[in-house]
Amino acid sequence: MSEGSFPLDTAAKSYTQLPDPDFQNQDAVFSQAFELLHHAIAERAFPAASLAVTHREKLIILKSMGRFSYEPNSPQVTTDSIFDLASASKVVATTSMAMILYERGLLDLEAPVAALIPEFGAADSRKAEVTVRMLLAHSSGLPAYEKLFLRVKNRQELLAAAFTTPVTADPGTRAEYSDIGFIILGAALERIADEPLDRFCQREVFGPLGMSRTTFNPPANWRASFVPTADDRTFRRRVIQGEVQDENASVLGGVAGHAGVFSTVQDIAIFAQAMLNGGAPIVRRETLAQFTRRESSPVGTSRALGWDTPSTPSQSGKYFSSYSFGHLGYTGTSLWIDPERQLSVTFLTNRTWPDCKNEAIKQVRPQIHDTIIEALEKSE
Repeated sequence: MSEGSFPLDTAAKSYTQLPDPDFQNQDAVFSQAFELLHHAIAERAFPAASLAVTHREKLIILKSMGRFSYEPNSPQVTTDSIFDLASASKVVATTSMAMILYERGLLDLEAPVAALIPEFGAADSRKAEVTVRMLLAHSSGLPAYEKLFLRVKNRQELLAAAFTTPVTADPGTRAEYSDIGFIILGAALERIADEPLDRFCQREVFGPLGMSRTTFNPPANWRASFVPTADDRTFRRRVIQGEVQDENASVLGGVAGHAGVFSTVQDIAIFAQAMLNGGAPIVRRETLAQFTRRESSPVGTSRALGWDTPSTPSQSGKYFSSYSFGHLGYTGTSLWIDPERQLSVTFLTNRTWPDCKNEAIKQVRPQIHDTIIEALEKSE
């Protein structure tokens, strides 16, 4: 177990709304939550975990536990350890880019995707009805996932395969979480901005917030900080560490709308606090409100635009308010934000180590959220 200090580099100092460090009593106040994490690691739900909680503009938890892998000589995790965010990239990067382009009048949420990517609508007449909003809200009718990586060799071929993937439901009639939809969304945003997703996000999101350890395709000299995600014995045939775990994102060169961002728990806490501050300095409060408000259709959806909201039951647990928004990542990452409580919980693990079979995190994650909020209420 180790604890880190909140980043105070020059870039971070330029952003004045960082949560003030106030975690000196975390071991006493949140002992039950930490015991749950210790137990989860002992039971091999995941080998590594980092946790950051902000509340009322204070950083009240900053904790790391476990090792990079289950080997006893594996490096210990620190709060500077770098995790593959997997699908949490959809909100930290892709949705943030969408919000910025929308606010600048460059992105029309009701625009047909085929108007931005003509190849998208060529093979299926129903796809002419798919809008940018539907991609963001996971209501496009596109399938959840396709192993495109098995039949293509490079980024260009994979994008072409994604663009021509047929819908499996009439657009707007079904909410189904879709990686394919976000691959296409990322490509559409790049065409609007005339700039790659990674470069745009570095300049417009990560840089302004002082998220100095957040990036696509992290540099090799960060290697000592990379938490491994998988021992891939079928596709890449190597340990996946410091390169994106998602195979489709890998073929896309590590930069994709659905996955690819690497970060630390501290950097995501900075991002979360910006969202609690109404999106500043990234976007205006009104823009963030539009993207984090649950969509009214299809009936029963929990999705906002890019973001998810608490369902019943929810991985956020039972206490996050109806105004909350968040997202999960396949590798075992999550971010949940509650404006009503002025609370954010960033929880990063590598539950996919050594493979993706273990899903115990589905029980651990809501328990962690519930225990944190119960401890907060008890201490107030």
